[in-house]
Amino acid sequence: MTAHARKPARTPDGRYVIIDGRRWRATDPDVPEDVAARLRSHLMAARRAVATARRAQETAAERAARDRVHTAKIALGERGTPWWDQQEPERRARWSDGLAALDGHGDQKDADET
Repeated sequence: MTAHARKPARTPDGRYVIIDGRRWRATDPDVPEDVAARLRSHLMAARRAVATARRAQETAAERAARDRVHTAKIALGERGTPWWDQQEPERRARWSDGLAALDGHGDQKDADET
């Protein structure tokens, strides 16, 4: 299956994707692809960390991982102030600040070691 075939349906305004009948906020289309890829990598590493912490019943680690998920989702424009309500400098700052925070955390190490 190609990447194009896996893309979810979007609402006519492009602001939301439809997955299994539910509407979810779409990633900000202005996030540069290389930045979006890094943010998605952080997001998936954080989601794996949530699962690991839950299995180990480590509440503090789970909270920290969930916070990283939230940071990545905000940086991608999927949470927080809607990207279509932000000016270009605000949008750029949102993804730059989020990426800096996540890069500083070091959870990218997991992906780099595989």
